[in-house]
Amino acid sequence: MASWCVRAARQSYSVAASPSFTRASPRLLCTAAHQKSGQGSEEDQKAEQSPAEKALAEEKGQLEEQLKEVTDKYTRSLADMENLRTRSQKMVEDAKKYGIQGFCKDLLEVADILEKATESVPKEEVTSQKNPHLKNLYDGLVMTETQIQKVFAKHGLFKLNPDGGQKFDPYEHEALFHAPVEGKEPGTVAIVTKVGYKLHGRTLRPALVGVAKAP
Repeated sequence: MASWCVRAARQSYSVAASPSFTRASPRLLCTAAHQKSGQGSEEDQKAEQSPAEKALAEEKGQLEEQLKEVTDKYTRSLADMENLRTRSQKMVEDAKKYGIQGFCKDLLEVADILEKATESVPKEEVTSQKNPHLKNLYDGLVMTETQIQKVFAKHGLFKLNPDGGQKFDPYEHEALFHAPVEGKEPGTVAIVTKVGYKLHGRTLRPALVGVAKAP
């Protein structure tokens, strides 16, 4: 057993004293030194790049803020343009609808005259055969009045003739007087002295009415 231990010790000494072992040791030392120096250079590079990276981060933040601001302005501009387009379209449509209201107002006077003319003829004179010329004239006036109302309706102009008992509406009616009327509730239309007209739902001329009030 002692002889075997002596032989193992001699073999270990011979391996340590061999040239290959002595050549490998400096190479391992150089590699370790190189790795250590490489780690040091990387740390130096990181230390040198940190101000540049900080400047780039700040510039990136500024650019993001500018992009956000420009995007917000662009979105607002799109919304403004859409609102402008909608308003312009509505103005064009209103111009088409209500551009003839001045002409319609002038024709309303003609319609009023025709209505008064037909109402002024006594019914007994029309129904009897005593005066056929008057009956023909009356029939012609009625036909003319009917035709002009058809033309009005074609262009969106309708008569505004409130029935008795209808609630007074200041947007459609114009009160000429207030008086207690038997059988009428206060605040309702008692009598219509002149009919009104609406053009495409907008009051062109309010109806002239008398309004009932409490006694």
